[in-house]
Amino acid sequence: MKHAYIFPGQGSQFPGMGKEHYTSSAFAKKLFEQANEILGFRISDIMFEGSEADLKQTNVTQPAVFLHSVIAFRSIDPSSGSKPDMVAGHSLGEFSALVANGTLSFESALALVAVRAKAMQKACEMHPSTMAAVLALADDKVEAICKDVQDETGEIVVPANYNCPGQLVISGSIKGIDIACERMKAAGAKRALVLPVGGAFHSPLMEPAKEELRTAIESTTFHTPACAVYQNVAAKAVMDKEEIKQNLIDQLTGAVRWTQSVQAMIADGASKFTEAGPGKVLQGLVLKIDKTMQADGVN
Repeated sequence: MKHAYIFPGQGSQFPGMGKEHYTSSAFAKKLFEQANEILGFRISDIMFEGSEADLKQTNVTQPAVFLHSVIAFRSIDPSSGSKPDMVAGHSLGEFSALVANGTLSFESALALVAVRAKAMQKACEMHPSTMAAVLALADDKVEAICKDVQDETGEIVVPANYNCPGQLVISGSIKGIDIACERMKAAGAKRALVLPVGGAFHSPLMEPAKEELRTAIESTTFHTPACAVYQNVAAKAVMDKEEIKQNLIDQLTGAVRWTQSVQAMIADGASKFTEAGPGKVLQGLVLKIDKTMQADGVN
């Protein structure tokens, strides 16, 4: 039996997140204070005392979820024998996964997350854009509608998150998403719901952020991983440091192929998935992808 560890992305944050770790664990408190220093502001105060609105700011959300996830992972008792045979993260969660498998140090990964968050925030402000969840429509139909809308209108609209069968998030310009949503419903989607996000993540509209992240990644030390990471854009086991770097860069404008990544992990022997970090979303997605899997979490 192979044990996969998976790490959540933006959207799993909640007020008060991580406070219990801070008050009960010396090592957690040390990581929080380290994070405050690296980021240049007290993210711990926002996580523990901030409102939902405070936590929704991308430059706060991403480091907060990353920090909580790494602490949750490191809180697992090493004597239990639970160590990853493989790792994966959903979007932002890929950075947590790369700390878990030793590719990145905590400090380096947090610095990259901070650059990524700020760059994505800037890209969002440059282009009014959004995302929408499409439910109960086959992936190939969603892909075809996105392509048709782009070809006919010139508006950007692309598949962004393949979360599980029957749940695909699309991303693009506000006009493109509005047109696509109407067509998705006409094609039989149960729902096509615009999401309360501030930009078109995982679309070509993130290109300016991609270049900023590339510069930061190229000046960061990456180590040989202890186990394979199943990256969003590749949806297969990756061990090569240079390939990991390029996939991290490409992820900003490429789709999160979560369904395909989980399927690849199962094909490579995974039978237990543990989600480390806030929330339980990924556990649910794993079971929707394959209900025979064992899925739990530590937060």
